Amino acid sequence: MSTWRLLKLKTHHAFMNMAIDEAIFRARIENLVPNTVRFYCWKPSAVSIGRFQSIEKEVQLENCRKHGVDVVRRISGGGAVYHDADDEITYSVVASKKDIEAKDITVVYARMYAGLAEAVKAMGVTADFNKGSSRTCPNLMIKGRKISGSAQSHKKGVALQHGTLLVDVDFEKMFTFLGVPWLRTSIEVVAVAKRKITSVNKELGRDISIEEAEEALIKGFQKTLNAKLAEGTLTFYERELAEKLCREKYVTDEWKFHGRSSLRNLRLWISRFE
Repeated sequence: MSTWRLLKLKTHHAFMNMAIDEAIFRARIENLVPNTVRFYCWKPSAVSIGRFQSIEKEVQLENCRKHGVDVVRRISGGGAVYHDADDEITYSVVASKKDIEAKDITVVYARMYAGLAEAVKAMGVTADFNKGSSRTCPNLMIKGRKISGSAQSHKKGVALQHGTLLVDVDFEKMFTFLGVPWLRTSIEVVAVAKRKITSVNKELGRDISIEEAEEALIKGFQKTLNAKLAEGTLTFYERELAEKLCREKYVTDEWKFHGRSSLRNLRLWISRFE
């Protein structure tokens, strides 16, 4: 059984959360850190959009500004996601595809969602892996309703998958911030969402804490990845790189609105640690 690093639950704003995920990803590509499982929450609440999405189409920007909700662009694909400060836990897994015996992205999704399914099972609910389609990323379903979605980025044999587990959900709040151009009214949006999305609390009929969800996820990933998750911390390299990425990439309008970054000297910065 191999040993992976576990970064236990921490809370950051959206820009730092995405910067940390990218810093771990880059550090793993450079073989500076082991395979890593990380858990985190968002404060304030935020909307994240996929790498190639249009922010104007996917986000109700004025509502986000009015309510203090952050908006951030991910390096991964997938769709827009509302991250509530209280109602979800987010995970990221950064690993060599060779180590998880995954030759393509479909197998990576399957391995990660097996861990999520084990976690949900430990909490008392049976969930099924949905392979997705050409229009939607794979996700985890309970009785036909989505409880977890995720997105990926791949480079040089390393995969980053990050995603959410909905512990609870407030549909009215969610669609105050997400754009849904194919429906005209908020009532229509919420009605459709209630048929397609669920949460751990709803399925259990009781409330669980974010900490309980984290412990279940740790056990689920350990079982399906056949790895011991040993608690650790970010390295100096990762912390410094995350600060740089946050400051010079994720908070900038250039990245947020256009998906472009002016970090042309990043390779030189990284070389200091090699």
